Amino acid sequence: MAALVYEMELQPAFHDIDVMEIVWHGHYVKYLEIARCALLAQLDYDYPQMRASGYGWPIVDMRLKYVRPATFGQRIAVRCEIVEWECRLKINYLVRDVQTGRKLTSAYTIQVAVDMVTQQMQYVCPPVLWQKLGVQP
Repeated sequence: MAALVYEMELQPAFHDIDVMEIVWHGHYVKYLEIARCALLAQLDYDYPQMRASGYGWPIVDMRLKYVRPATFGQRIAVRCEIVEWECRLKINYLVRDVQTGRKLTSAYTIQVAVDMVTQQMQYVCPPVLWQKLGVQP
């Protein structure tokens, strides 16, 4: 089975900070997207490969729980892990402070396969995902 986990570090940029001098809550979605793309690229199934395989993978559900704020220049780690892949692609996330290890945010996203030609949602993930993950259907 392929590595279904990816972790990256980043530092919030000045333009990510709001008037309260913390990372604006909407930017966490961007951080999740950056980590998710890196995880999918590690599996050779990032968005261009998805499109080439004939499937779109829209996010149909996203949940974030803010625990502590991130600040300008703080080193944060974004960890993502694929936890479901049979009928949907569910990825869990943990955002934490690199120096202290304290949790800042937890989240998950759920994506479903949609046939690019028919625009029909697939109720079972297509074989190409199972192949990229290195698991058996």
